[in-house]
Formats: sequence, structure tokens, C-alpha cells
Amino acid sequence: MKALFDSVSVQCSKLTTHTYSTSFSLGIYFLQKRMRDPIYSIYGFVRFADEIVDSFDGYNKKRLLQQFKDQTYDAILYRISLNPILNSFQQAFHQYKISPELIETFLHSMEIDLYKKRYTAENYEQYIYGSAEVVGLMCLHVFSDGDVNLYNELKPFAMKLGAAFQKVNFLRDIQSDYQTLGRTYFPNVELTGFTGHAKKEIEKEIENDFKESLSGIKKLPVSSRGGVYLAYVYYNSLFKKIKKIPAERVMTERVRVSNSEKMRLMLNSMFQYKLNLL
Repeated sequence: MKALFDSVSVQCSKLTTHTYSTSFSLGIYFLQKRMRDPIYSIYGFVRFADEIVDSFDGYNKKRLLQQFKDQTYDAILYRISLNPILNSFQQAFHQYKISPELIETFLHSMEIDLYKKRYTAENYEQYIYGSAEVVGLMCLHVFSDGDVNLYNELKPFAMKLGAAFQKVNFLRDIQSDYQTLGRTYFPNVELTGFTGHAKKEIEKEIENDFKESLSGIKKLPVSSRGGVYLAYVYYNSLFKKIKKIPAERVMTERVRVSNSEKMRLMLNSMFQYKLNLL
């Protein structure tokens, strides 16, 4: 029975999410139950693509990514894939009518990561859109659950939240991106002499993204608001920790939020949510 295979496929996406991201896993747990599996499926899809370009050193990344792209389009077209991550993703794609343009744009950004090492202001914005904002929009397809008007209303806020998450990742991983992968995402920033001024300019940009996205989170349906807010709280907490340390330390260590701190943030954000304090 294909239903059994579909169930196994979703479990693979769920395992992928739990293994790679405690923060997103807890955020997903606080979504309404029917929305968890499609979000696991979206996360698994984007995580596998990202792993190809970031982690598979010593392998033919270009060939692997092309195979992944071809398998993605086949899974969507034929509504099945022997790759369980893509099989679960195609289910979410069809059930929530995710725009094909979002998939194409995301995969194109992954291709760019195979070659691009330094970003100008223009292609930085393009990369943020393709690698992060479209992922927020994929999730918004699930959260809006077929309500086109709601999707269009919340679209700019979902993009801002995706951008904030990605820029925090860039700032947190600035050392490994530069020293291991040879990438410089932030335009007009010289990382060989990363300064406090440059760091503050990046932080202003992230603060604006977080501020704008919060008003959109408050407009989400009850079915998704708590989970998305929790993810927002986690990333904002990580961002605040990064803000407190000087630029030279950002280039030598990777800031983390401890599990105990995550638990405290979870309880506090759920308390605010239950009391309608958002």
C-alpha cells in the first residue's frame, strides 16, 4: 500500500528535522497537528538540498544537486519518488498547492552556492530571496491552508521572517562560511578585518526584518501562530547573543542557544501565547 510508504516518507522528513534542528522541531510541535507533517516535509527538502552544497566535500556536488533537482521535478510530476524525502515533499506540494516558482527559485539559489563566493548588494538580495524567503512562502502555503487572500496579505511578512532567519545564520556561521567554504555573503564587508561598525550595520538590517515579521506572525491563524512565534523567539534570542559579543569573537566562535535556554524560551513564549500577549 502506498499509504504505508507515504507514512514512512514523512517519518524520514520528521527524523531529518529532529536531527538537524532542535529549534525548528520544537516550533513545529506547537503547530496544529495536521500542519506538522507538511512542514517536516518542506524542511527535509530544503535541508537535503542545502547539505549537498555545504557538506558533501570530496563528492561531485554539481552532479548530486542536478540529480536532486531532476528527482524533485519527477516526484512532483508523477506524485511519487523512491527518495522518501522527496516523496513526502511532493505530497505537501500538491496538498497545499505550493507555487512551482518557489521550488525553481530555491533550487537555483542552491546552484549559485556551488559557484558564488562573494556577493554584491544585488545578488545578495536575490540569494536571500531564493534561499530563505521562498522557504517562508512554502510554509505560508501550509499555514494559510488555501486561503489566497490570507496568503497574499501575509506574504511580505513571511519573506521578512525567512530573511531574518537566514541573515542570523550567516552572522552565526560567518567564520565557517568564510574559512571553510570561502563564501562572503554580506556585501561590502571585508572579513579579513571584520569590524564592529560592519557588524552593527548587519545587525540593523536583521533587527528591521525581525520587527516587520512580528506584526505578520500576530496575524497568522491560531493553528500556526504559536509554532511560528516560538521559532521567531529562538532565532531572536540567538541574534541577541550574537549582538552582545565583539566582531572579532564572531570570527572565532559559533554562538549557540543551550537546550536549557531553549526550554526556558519555549515556556515563556507559550505563556505569552496562551495569555494573548503577542
